[in-house]
Amino acid sequence: MQFTNRQLFFRHLAQTSSAPVALEMKKAEGIYIIDIYNKKYIDGISGFSVNNIGHSHPHVVKAVQEQVAEYMHLIVYGEFIQSPQIAYADMLTNHLPESLNTVYFTNSGTEATEGAMKLAKRVTNRTDIIAFKNAYHGSTQGALSIMGDEYWRNAYRPLLPGIVHADFNNYSVLKDIDNNTACIIMELVQAEAGIIPADKEWLQAIRDKCTETGTLLVFDEIQSGFGRTGSLWAFEQYNIVPDILLLGKALGGGMPLGAFIASNELMITLTDNPVLGHITTFGGHPVSCTAGKAALEVLLNEPFIETVKQKEKILVDNINHTAIKAIRHCGLWMAIEFESFEINQSVVHECIQRGLITDWFVFAASSLRIAPPLIITEEELHRLYTIVIESIEKVCGNR
Repeated sequence: MQFTNRQLFFRHLAQTSSAPVALEMKKAEGIYIIDIYNKKYIDGISGFSVNNIGHSHPHVVKAVQEQVAEYMHLIVYGEFIQSPQIAYADMLTNHLPESLNTVYFTNSGTEATEGAMKLAKRVTNRTDIIAFKNAYHGSTQGALSIMGDEYWRNAYRPLLPGIVHADFNNYSVLKDIDNNTACIIMELVQAEAGIIPADKEWLQAIRDKCTETGTLLVFDEIQSGFGRTGSLWAFEQYNIVPDILLLGKALGGGMPLGAFIASNELMITLTDNPVLGHITTFGGHPVSCTAGKAALEVLLNEPFIETVKQKEKILVDNINHTAIKAIRHCGLWMAIEFESFEINQSVVHECIQRGLITDWFVFAASSLRIAPPLIITEEELHRLYTIVIESIEKVCGNR
């Protein structure tokens, strides 16, 4: 019996949801994804903030093709001197504060979280970790332990002990930071909570308390990095430097890649007692590093980041409807909140029917996600917000 790809998808691929989007795509280019019927969709979520410079950028494709012809995997991470890893680490650290000078490449953002948690414990000889409610840092066991929602954690207990989940933007967390705290880990913009930025004064108070107690401050910029909020790194807008920085998603330019970055003084603790204190086979894959470096070159050489705030204003000025309860935004990153998940789900499905890929948020299911590639033009933005408004009107009626 001959099965279609759709049938094989459900037959042989592990499913993470009872209702996947299940569109069969054949090509992606720029801000568009094209299905097997040649229907074009605007990628309104950038593959969940991965494709910040869009899909199949010629500079990235060329770099990948050249690297594949040279070599792919050679040996476990950290043993051979591989030029793609070195070149990308050098480029990243040249655009980071001086204290963030040593990169540990991983396969993904969640593995960057795991590495940072281990590093914090190793450096401080402490075990307690503070995270925040409605925070998302990945889905492996350690990252799940600091995820900020019991619904997602409960089925996989026992998890790591010594975790405190504090309220975001609430000063009560300061009393929890003490001489037993290895690190406090946080997003500068809570992504899956529906785009909630950290308060500047609150964040400075946390930085001060961490410095006072010897607690490491970990910023998760896995989603907010690489221009999404209007600067290369979101922490630049706060004038606060973390002890450890987490990167992922757009880091790989469309290829799988994550990283945790700290000072050499901190990172060197992973080299002995025990030796191989953190190790990965495919982390920092040379093709992924090549793709990521090429994508960052595009971001730095073109004015895409400079236009983010202008494009943000276009969306804010043009998306309005009486069915919208609230709009939260930070750069080209927006949550459009409705009365219920059911309404939002219907709007999302209608957007997809009209050629716009969007979705909701893990901890804010009643909010619609907008996060297009930074390369999107004003004309394409017009098409995007028009689809959103038309979809809302179809589901909720005219304004």
